[in-house]
Amino acid sequence: MAHITYDTFFNSRLRVAQPGYGYRYSLDAILLAALPRPKPGQDLIDLGTGCGIIPLILAFRNTEIHITGVEVQPELAQLADMNVSNNGMRERIRIIHEDFRRLSLETVNGPVDWIVSNPPYRRAASGRVNPNCQRAQARHEINVNLHQLINTAKRLLRTGGRFATIYPSERAVELLSEMCSAGLEPKWLQSVHSQSGDPAKLVMVQAVLGGKPGLRFEAPLVIYGSDGEYSDAVQDMMNP
Repeated sequence: MAHITYDTFFNSRLRVAQPGYGYRYSLDAILLAALPRPKPGQDLIDLGTGCGIIPLILAFRNTEIHITGVEVQPELAQLADMNVSNNGMRERIRIIHEDFRRLSLETVNGPVDWIVSNPPYRRAASGRVNPNCQRAQARHEINVNLHQLINTAKRLLRTGGRFATIYPSERAVELLSEMCSAGLEPKWLQSVHSQSGDPAKLVMVQAVLGGKPGLRFEAPLVIYGSDGEYSDAVQDMMNP
């Protein structure tokens, strides 16, 4: 395996390896991992799990859930599986090396209660594509686009199941439109701002398959305070 580095969370109780030079998770994954509130015994899927950071955080906080992390890139899937094993979570987290567009309900023991995804943000033909293959596939819609992601979530969720994602604010209308077309009713939305007064860069959205209309706008999430440090809200997300 290529050079890897290690990060720790929750007073070093969670240790996460990730590529030294390939795709590395960002704060977006930490924000998204704080969104689901699963009940004991529920089943979750993380589509495009990378090194497995979101399943690891969710399993640490929710000891009675089962999570499947799906990753198409073999090196990242291998790393995610190693992280699961190293953190003693193999009984609660399973990593599948697969293109999630081809997943069957049988493969993921579905339909499931929650699906989360921190998907590629940029259209395939937009902007400069990173020369690093891992980073390119994680940031641009090379392997999968938004339409395919939303329809995969629809296919794998139970009726009443929830889908949670984080996405660029400039594509928020496209995201909500795709959700509604697939029968995933947006129920909760929070804009994410670098600092107070800045335009939103991201939105976090939670939708319910077959849900009734009615969208709640949460108070904006501000990442940095005036001192340049993480805001209290973000620091809370980094606690167990």
